[in-house]
Amino acid sequence: MRILILANKIPFPPRDGGALATHNMMVGLAKAGAQITLLAMRTPKHPGISGGGMEGAQEPIEIKVVDVNTRVSPVKALVNLLFSRKPYNAQRFVSKKFASTIAQTLTQNQFDLVQLEGLYLAPYINLIRKHFGGPIALRAHNVEWEIWHRASQNQSNPIKRWYFSNLAKRIRKMEQHALKHIDWLIPITARDAQMLQQMGFQGKVFVSQVGYDLSLAADNGENSNFEHPSIFHIGGLDWLPNQEGIIWFLKHCWPLIQAKFPNTRFYIAGRNAPQLLVKQILEHPNVIYSGEVPSAIEFIRSKGIMVVPILTGSGMRVKIVEGMALGKAIISTTIGAEGIDAHNGKQILIADSPDDFVVALEKLLHSKQSIVDMGARAKAYAQSHFDNNNLTNQLLNFFIKNIQ
Repeated sequence: MRILILANKIPFPPRDGGALATHNMMVGLAKAGAQITLLAMRTPKHPGISGGGMEGAQEPIEIKVVDVNTRVSPVKALVNLLFSRKPYNAQRFVSKKFASTIAQTLTQNQFDLVQLEGLYLAPYINLIRKHFGGPIALRAHNVEWEIWHRASQNQSNPIKRWYFSNLAKRIRKMEQHALKHIDWLIPITARDAQMLQQMGFQGKVFVSQVGYDLSLAADNGENSNFEHPSIFHIGGLDWLPNQEGIIWFLKHCWPLIQAKFPNTRFYIAGRNAPQLLVKQILEHPNVIYSGEVPSAIEFIRSKGIMVVPILTGSGMRVKIVEGMALGKAIISTTIGAEGIDAHNGKQILIADSPDDFVVALEKLLHSKQSIVDMGARAKAYAQSHFDNNNLTNQLLNFFIKNIQ
């Protein structure tokens, strides 16, 4: 089966959740026998690596890259706000050069399926229809409008609250329009599938959760070779929900945790952190800013407890999938753990308030073995639910079955 995948960022190296989700899916489909062509935007935020390929693929994946300037322009944002009804977030990914490359690729090659990696590829649907008669699938990493709706509800600044609310309404309209013009919907959680169907999608749906290459965690076992006591957070620090969650955690949770567990260190890792966020991080005692780490796997293995204090967001936190696969004890908010049906208190701990985080840490920090034991249960859950080979085989079977 020949599949053209369109992405608004280069998914290698897979250093953030969205990139990891796209990367692992393509590697799995290629291993399962699909012929994959990736057409991705190279942006200032996600430049990829020169000459990089899809690590782990047994079969070659053809990669085409188009440079697209997606930098935020205050002038263009203002013009968009005043004279357009479309979301500026999406408009930044509209490129004549990328459109031309799509047309050329479809004209010169034969494909069975075109898959869009996320909502911001939707502006190219009409173009794809002109050059391609097969099915178009939208892989929904989340319900995009919900991220900004939740962000608006958590905003104390009235101007930001209004802007986020306005943006959420624009994105919702765009999302509803896109759902009317695709053939297949591939959400990564059942909750997202239900929400998108309620928004009007009536075609074929296949829920395909984010998978993980379990061979990367094969030598981890249930070892206790990590810093104790320590907690950590890792994720893209240019993503608004991560920024909000970290600031909230540092302001409301960390003082209580320090008072109760003064020897505990909090490590924060991730790429593209704004300087204002870095400054706020460094103001707190026993908090270590690690920035973009050379190896996410080694960083995760070296620390004790993963915390995921997400207050907005949507979809599934891919870093939780990775953390569970690597045998880490995880404390997350309810929103952070959405899409992951692990049992609270068994494979994960849920905390939605500062006091909840303190109580959850009390259950783990009293002994290293408690952390190891919960990590082992999390790993067993990941092995039975997030095996990338199994998940992508099922997805490819869905594609093959429904190709007319």
